[in-house]
Amino acid sequence: MKVVLDTNVLMSGIFFSGLPGRILQAWRSRKLQLAVSVEVLEEYLNVAERLAARYTDVEYQGILGLIVEHAELIQASGLKEPVCEDPDDDKFLACAIAAKAKIVVSGDKALLKASGYRGIQVRTPKEFVVEYLE
Repeated sequence: MKVVLDTNVLMSGIFFSGLPGRILQAWRSRKLQLAVSVEVLEEYLNVAERLAARYTDVEYQGILGLIVEHAELIQASGLKEPVCEDPDDDKFLACAIAAKAKIVVSGDKALLKASGYRGIQVRTPKEFVVEYLE
């Protein structure tokens, strides 16, 4: 199964564990495949660097390196018109469309409201874990 992780899910998994950590573990165990675009990777890196300044004991470079090395890097075109209330979230839908991924995992309310756009389901980490990992 191919999925796109919103930045908040990835950062929560790296810095705080919990359900997002279980999703990352499932990826490491090859139970799912991550799809990323350059725009998504750039946001991952920017947010990770900001969080690392506050949580200096967390080593994030390793997991981001694994994502760069093992996730499916796709070329995503921007959406023709904004879909999410926060247009910055559209990059996750664009990535899913280009990768032919049917699921975006996110805790972002604006992105969750866009669930169903072009057949893409946006699930919270809890919903994703219950539906696909248990």
